Amino acid sequence: MPDLARRTTGPPVFLRLAAHPLRWQLLTALATGDHRVRELGAQVGHPQSLVSYHLRLLRDAGLVTATRSSFDGRDSYYHLDLDRCAHALADSGSALHPALRRDPVPPPGPLAVLFVCTGNSSRSPIAESLLRHHTAGAVTVTSAGSRPKPRLHPHTIRVLRGSFGIDAAGRRPRHLDTLAGQRFDHVITLCDRARETCPEFPDRPRRTHWSVRDPATPEGGTDATYSAFERAAADIDTRVRHLLPVLAATYRQEGLP
Repeated sequence: MPDLARRTTGPPVFLRLAAHPLRWQLLTALATGDHRVRELGAQVGHPQSLVSYHLRLLRDAGLVTATRSSFDGRDSYYHLDLDRCAHALADSGSALHPALRRDPVPPPGPLAVLFVCTGNSSRSPIAESLLRHHTAGAVTVTSAGSRPKPRLHPHTIRVLRGSFGIDAAGRRPRHLDTLAGQRFDHVITLCDRARETCPEFPDRPRRTHWSVRDPATPEGGTDATYSAFERAAADIDTRVRHLLPVLAATYRQEGLP
């Protein structure tokens, strides 16, 4: 991976990449969730060939990754590596002056967040547990599935306990239908199928998609492995931690008490 904060005779690499107007539009779009090339093209108003070219530059720099859709293998979802962006941006600031470093994220206020996947047995309960953990219960968090499994996957319980000290043994999957009419500030889908089938909720909550592969059916095999759950949980934890300032901003914008 290139050193994105490296200075030669000009600004750091990260700043040169991000300063391009189209690449900045793409980074901004991907900061809200994972998207396909045609969706990005529609958002930025440029042909897919040009969008693909700039996405390749961002991928070469390690800022963006692409994964095949688990719902339609002809499609790929592009994902912004927020951790790498955060470090590159902080390093770019400190290259100018050591005092220009990231400030702590303020805790979000009382909001309602719903995580959705198909089975509600791995990805969405992991996200639910991690957001509740990182906010110490300040945010009302729920998860559900469009076709819920009878119980949590055993590796879900194991990875939450082993990696984060969270006990989810008593948790049971729930159906999306049980939440009809409830109000949420944010609705986040974690699987590509759920994104297409998730219903609308009152008051038009903010919708975000995280394209996270089902760890119970990892690519390259049919047997679930614990390492797949560790990777999925680490990915979701990164996304949840970067969701915190978004929730804090939502809380401030809505002027909640």
